[in-house]
This record gives sequence, C-alpha cells and structure tokens, in this order.
Amino acid sequence: MHCPKCGQQQISEETRFCSRCGLLLSGVAEVLANNGIVPAPQTGLTGASDSAKRRGIKQGVFLFLLSFLVVPLLIMFSVAFNIKPFLPIIAVFLFGVGGILRMVYAMMFESGLATTNLPGQNAFASIPENRGSLPSSQTTPASAYVSPAAGSWRDTNDLQYQPGTVTDSTTKLLEKEEHDQ
Repeated sequence: MHCPKCGQQQISEETRFCSRCGLLLSGVAEVLANNGIVPAPQTGLTGASDSAKRRGIKQGVFLFLLSFLVVPLLIMFSVAFNIKPFLPIIAVFLFGVGGILRMVYAMMFESGLATTNLPGQNAFASIPENRGSLPSSQTTPASAYVSPAAGSWRDTNDLQYQPGTVTDSTTKLLEKEEHDQ
C-alpha cells in the first residue's frame, strides 16, 4: 500500500499512519480492502450514538440509584459489626450526592450534540486533516554531512581535563599573598 498523500510505500497493510508524512491510513486500508468502495458506517443497536450530555446524565442516574443498594448494605454491615455508621454516611455522599452532581454537571456543561464516532468507526475520523498528520520534515539528510578532512581530526588526549584538588585554590591564594608582601 502506498500513502495517497506523499506516495511513501508502507511496510504492511496494518500500518495506521504514514511513516513519512503521518497521514492517517486506517480508512485508506478499508477502502483498498473493499476494492475502492467506501464502506458504510456500522451502527449499533440503537442506530445512533449518545451525546456527552446524555451519557453524563445516565452515569449520574446510575450512581444515584446505586446508593439505594450500597447504603442499606453498609448500614447492615455497621449494625452487624457494631461500628459507628461512618461508611453509610460516606456512601450517601459519594453515590447519592455524587450522582446528582454528575447529572447537574452534564446538564450544564456538556454538549447535547450526538457524537459521530460509531462502533467500528475510526476514533480519529472527526479530526481535521491538518491535525491528523505529522509536520513536514525539518531534518538535514544524511548525504549533506561530510567527514572531516584528513588533518583536522582531534586527538582525544588533547581533550582531557585535569580537575584541581580541594586545596589548590587555597594554595594559590596563599602564594598570591606571599608574592604581594
């Protein structure tokens, strides 16, 4: 398979992105597998996906209703083991109040538009093309590099650095004082 944008031949048919330009290739592989026919999007059981708002409300209702199961169980646990009822109180806040807050958050801040990503559809399909590809190459090709001339090699012995000892600076200061006197 070749990239339709830059023409780079890909290593395998399972390649998701072009190795040269970064173009998303999963849709191209599906078209090639179907002999050039774009496959119809597959729908789930309902035929449409939920919006973020609807999913958030469902999550909130689930948490709120879960409190009606968890809180009585924790009350029975507290009574059975004769401990203070701090676990049911925590569960009321986590599940009951948390579920209500999740529903309120979904209604106030999340989008009510249905998402276009259906089951079996690529999650990157809604990304604009300029965000779905890598930036153009900004490297220097290897052919532009040349080896150094014969006389310009540096000997590694010239690069050695000998760090001084801890007392060197003090000795230099004492020698300077003696010299100044």
